[in-house]
Order: sequence, then structure tokens, then C-alpha cells
Amino acid sequence: MGEPNVAETAEKTPSEHTADVIVVGAGPAGSATAFHLAQAGLDVLLLEKTAFPREKVCGDGLTPRATKQLISMGIDVSEEAGWLRNKGLRIISGGQRVQLDWPELAAYPNYGLVRRRDDFDEQLANAAEKAGARLYQRANVSGPIRDERTGRIVGVEAKLGAEKREVSFRAPVVVAADGNSSRLSLAMDRHRDDRRPMGVAVRTYFTSPRHDDDYLESWLELWDRRGSKDRLLPGYGWVFGLGDGTSNVGLGVLNSSPAFRDLDWREVLRAWCAGMPEDWQFTPEHMTGPIRGAALPMAFNRKPHYGRGLMLVGDAGGLVNPFNGEGIAYAMESGHIAAEVISQALARATPHQRELALLGYPKVLRETYGGYYTLGRAFVKIIGNPKVMKVAAERGLSHPMLMRFLLKLLANLTDPQGGDATDRVINGLTKLTPRA
Repeated sequence: MGEPNVAETAEKTPSEHTADVIVVGAGPAGSATAFHLAQAGLDVLLLEKTAFPREKVCGDGLTPRATKQLISMGIDVSEEAGWLRNKGLRIISGGQRVQLDWPELAAYPNYGLVRRRDDFDEQLANAAEKAGARLYQRANVSGPIRDERTGRIVGVEAKLGAEKREVSFRAPVVVAADGNSSRLSLAMDRHRDDRRPMGVAVRTYFTSPRHDDDYLESWLELWDRRGSKDRLLPGYGWVFGLGDGTSNVGLGVLNSSPAFRDLDWREVLRAWCAGMPEDWQFTPEHMTGPIRGAALPMAFNRKPHYGRGLMLVGDAGGLVNPFNGEGIAYAMESGHIAAEVISQALARATPHQRELALLGYPKVLRETYGGYYTLGRAFVKIIGNPKVMKVAAERGLSHPMLMRFLLKLLANLTDPQGGDATDRVINGLTKLTPRA
């Protein structure tokens, strides 16, 4: 459907600006939410402030968790459709190199994917639209519409198109899928919890012979070699080949270290790339775009995830995995969960019954991720010390069984029922850990 013709907006009937659900933001979380809501037969408005295609900061690498969600949306993930498959993760640290295949599980496929983010989101938005969601591009939401008596959100104000025509959209439930900054959440008094971990990702692209790589590559030692003495930093680097002649190269950093705010991470990335082998071409003359950065909101850093008609999904609710910085899988999964809760709630007969069902959403998130994210927060504190990270990586790499266990833990890839011994250990840990 795309952006409505602004000149025709005045002729539209009021019903075209009302729906069962409004979803603000057409990233992976918003598009997944809208897709599954539309599949359930609900009338959904999906509002995207920019126009596709558009750029976002991302590593472009998808684990089997994200791949499963794409398949559930009917996305064609074949190589013929432009997706590059990967077999697993290559870990490099202390001069050692370990290559780990994704585990063979009943719950998840045994492959991941790579695709540029500049058209990845468009594919998901198109799938939502094809399912029946009404997509408005260049719909910049400026704030919530509240019920004067209850303070409940009952819609949003938006400015449409290049002409910024003011329009009101109304629905009984609104979903905030507007990312880390989530202006809609802030307007509804949902603020970040600074005690929860936050990361930063910076990345760029290079034309490189390393583009055709069927493993995601993670460097667990991030050295700053710019001064007179080399310094080990609290983060990790990555190299993801895109199969199109280019590689996505970046680094992730956690706020659990004093160095987090003291450094220009774009400069650190430049220096890190300069230390790579010359034939990889990670040099300025082979860079195809600027270095960009983005925040990674982790471990439920904005709550409550539902209240007064507003539901938070993806980065807006701080659902990034604190173990590995993965956000897309959890964005799409939370959108799927939100859609299930909303569709069940709106089928109930009374406002009280509907609200009771909607209030179940945070409980489902806690049951699904709470224990795992609590473990992740402890992990973040430990690896905030780069010396600890270095020792753990060097000793761990020499134990293949331990590394396979860590791959499952860090990527959150286990069979929930049955599975092998490592699955049962990880599942047991997450169940026993407090769900905060």
C-alpha cells in the first residue's frame, strides 16, 4: 500500500484513520507484530516515519533464532531471493581460531542468514502489508492521544508525507516499535532503567575478498593499538561477509567498563581495521559507506512492557540479548508474542476482560526471557573487565565441548523439550534464575 497520497487524505473517511491496533515503527519488531495481527484477522495500521529502503546500523548477520521467525512470516530465505546462508560462528582470540556449526535442534533451523539491513526491513514490512496490514510510510508520529479521564493511550498524532499533513490515528491498543529512543514510550512516561546493560555497535562496509564467507566471524579481543602501549578494550569485533563483494565489519562494546564513555568508538574501529591483513582490504579506500553507530538496549531496560493501552516490543522494550548483542530475533519474537496476546484480548467481551489479557504480556516476556536475561546481566558485569574476557576466551577455545556449550548459551539455542545434556543444563539454569 505504501505512503498514502497526501492530496487524497482530506477525502478519506474517518474509518481509514482508525483500526483495531496501531503499530508505530516498521522495523523487525513492528512488522512482525503487524504481520501476525493481520494474520489473526485484525485491522492494523503500521506507521513508519521514513520511506523504504532505509539504512539502519546492524551487523546484518542473523542466527537460527531470527531465521525461524522469518520462515514463520513466509519470507523466501533462499539464496535465489538474495539471502546468504551461514553454517555457524567462527571465534578468534589469542591467536586461536575455533569454527562452530550451529547446533542441530528440533526447535530451530541449523543455519543462519546474512542480508543488508537497508532492504531487510522493507522485506518484512512488505510481508506485513501482504498479510493485510495498512502501511503508511513517511508517517512521523509526534505523540500519543490520551483519554482525558484515564490517561490511557487511544491513538497517535502523526505528520504524513513531505508536506507533514497532521493526521490523528485511533485504536484501542497501540504498540511502540519505535526503537531504542522510543519517543512514544517516553511520552507515556516509560523511561530506561540505567541499571540495565546498554551496548553500542559501530560498523561500516568494505569491498573485500572476504565477502563470500559461510561463517559469521567474532573476534573476542578488541585491541586499541593507537598509543605507545596496546590496550585491551571491553568489547568484540565482527566480520560478516555479505556475498555481494562487500563485508560488514564492526564492533560491539558494553557499558559495564569505565572505558565505555571515554573513547571515540569510530576511531577505535578504524584502528582495529588497520591492524587486519592487508589483502582483506579493510582500508579507507575500500570503504563503501560511513561508519555508523547505534545503541543496543538490553535485558528489559524499559518497563513496564504493557500499561494504559501501550505495548512495547523489540528495542523499545530493551529486548536485545545481553550475551551477544542480538536484537532482531527478539524483536520479531516479541512482536509475535504481542500479536498473540492482543488478538486474544480483543476477542474478549468486556473492557475488564480485555485489559486482564493485555496485562499478561509482560508476564509472558518474563517467563520466556526473564531468567536468561538475568544470567546475561551477570555475564555483562564479568566481561566488562577485558582481562577476564581475554583469559576466559583463551582457555575456553581449547575445550571444544565447552565452546559448543557456550555457543548454545550465548546464542540462546536449545531445544525447550528434551534435547541433549547441554540443552537441559542451560534450560535448567534459566528456569532457576530469578526472572527480573
